[in-house]
Amino acid sequence: MNIEQIYKDAKALLSGHFILSSGNHSANYLQSAKVLEDPKRAELLATALAKEIKNSNLEVDTVCAPALGGVIAGYELARALGVRSIFVERKDGKMELRRGFEVSKGEKILICEDIITTGGSAMEAAQIIESLGGEVVAFAALANRGFCKREGSDIKPKSNCKLPSNKPFFALADFEFEIYEPQNCPLCKSGSTAIKPGSRGN
Repeated sequence: MNIEQIYKDAKALLSGHFILSSGNHSANYLQSAKVLEDPKRAELLATALAKEIKNSNLEVDTVCAPALGGVIAGYELARALGVRSIFVERKDGKMELRRGFEVSKGEKILICEDIITTGGSAMEAAQIIESLGGEVVAFAALANRGFCKREGSDIKPKSNCKLPSNKPFFALADFEFEIYEPQNCPLCKSGSTAIKPGSRGN
């Protein structure tokens, strides 16, 4: 399965001048919402991701996604795995488990995102789950931005990867793009204006 081509076909692999959630700039951006707007495509990707997880013989009771970006990916992955789907969301800037969702002590939970960059949001979700007695057994995403090492990849984790090295991280493909600090961005120096396309911007 050519994940990069699927993103391109969905017009989800964007080229331009973008402000990332980190504040840094890049000429490329992954917009997984465009991939997931087609239910058949979402099912196809989640099924492929679930196959990797099943082949690892990992025991999973529940998939938990950070809202908003991870909700659809998490739901589809849970469906493909045949387990429960829940999500955490921000209230007043802090991640919480709400809407009547509960976590049992020792419940084996996989944290799922649409895209994992450094894994910051995934780790916020994991901390909430663990504070409630759940056991985070793995992390997953449709796409890996190359800061963290996924199962089956030769990419070495970068120093700013926040995912723990002792728990598996599953993703369908690596997407490595050049990233620039705003003060050293060649796109800015050429006169281009950066836009913020992510879920925290618009």
